[in-house]
Amino acid sequence: MVSFIWKSTLKSNTLPFLPFALPEIGEEEIAEVVLALRSGWVTTGPKAKQFESDFVDYLGGGLEAIAVNSATAGLHLGLEALGVGPGDEVITTTHTFTATAEVIRYLGANPVFVDVDSTTLCIDVDAVARAITPRTKAIIPVHFAGRAADMTRLLALAKQHGLRVMEDAAHALPTTCEGRLIGTLESDITVFSFYANKTITTGEGGMVVTRDPKLAKRARVMRLHGINRDAFDRFTSKAPSWYYEIVAPGFKYNMTDIAASMGIHQLKKANAFQKKRAHIAALYDEALTGLPIIRPPHAALGDIHSWHLYVTQLSSDAQVPRDVFIERMFAQGIGCSVHYIPLHLQPYWRDTYRLTPEMFPVSQRVYERTVSLPLYTRMTDDDVARVVLAVKMALLD
Repeated sequence: MVSFIWKSTLKSNTLPFLPFALPEIGEEEIAEVVLALRSGWVTTGPKAKQFESDFVDYLGGGLEAIAVNSATAGLHLGLEALGVGPGDEVITTTHTFTATAEVIRYLGANPVFVDVDSTTLCIDVDAVARAITPRTKAIIPVHFAGRAADMTRLLALAKQHGLRVMEDAAHALPTTCEGRLIGTLESDITVFSFYANKTITTGEGGMVVTRDPKLAKRARVMRLHGINRDAFDRFTSKAPSWYYEIVAPGFKYNMTDIAASMGIHQLKKANAFQKKRAHIAALYDEALTGLPIIRPPHAALGDIHSWHLYVTQLSSDAQVPRDVFIERMFAQGIGCSVHYIPLHLQPYWRDTYRLTPEMFPVSQRVYERTVSLPLYTRMTDDDVARVVLAVKMALLD
């Protein structure tokens, strides 16, 4: 009987596919992009400078921001500025996207993977403490799904051992930790992402944030080929300014003005976007109550969760394997994802560092059960209701 109901439901489903994520781009962003195109300055220029300045203002001032063409680029620049190099070790979590770890290898250093906390799904600070060796140079915590890691304990641990901290805040705008926005803590560097599915977007892009002028200067120089002069300043100068010097073998990581034009207006909407995401998460929380679903961890009391992702887990009472559940959701026209396939299962990391699931029991258990449901600001309450109905159908034995 259940099988008949399931097949009948699939046949009657004529609604359009509901994707896992979509950006929300307004007329303001489009108009600003058009202005950039008509200005004749489409690469890094006045719009990128404005976006950097606006970003510092958004976080509360007292910082420097460097716009880049991806968060991966930002993480690479950050580690390079911190002096990470061959033979060094950098501790991070296995429960993340590969970019967090691959930038460590770019510099000839080695990632040391640790498990996540079973409550927050962020990096386990006790595991970090056990992983520190004389070769450890830095720690990269990840604010998973938009919930802040335990930065108070982590920063204290880093200070105790003389280690640098770079936050992977790809999911964390806006997120707070003990009332302070991520990006304003005592970490050396924080890196944000503006990829298409993030809480705000520039299509592709990221931002490196630091309080340290020396780190900011190094990141700016390395962002564009190691040139010691800003390209915008050189090409807009009223006096001869053709001369420049290459002071290091840098990279090509600058953000274009076209991308920054989007970011200027997306940033203005960041708080409203967060409220909409929190509203959707609350609807899910209520509607999924009583089902064999483990709902995502919330922010600590008084803090803000960006709700970049709504990451559920099938409980032990669920009668349907995770992969079958996802297939059934797609069959009903609902996009889902998995965050993440842990790095200890990915061939390169597994084989290079001889990693096994038994080394990361929390991450492995979460991965085997996890399903991320759609969450984006263009979703309506009816869309959420449709996802919930699909979840209930997909859970049928």
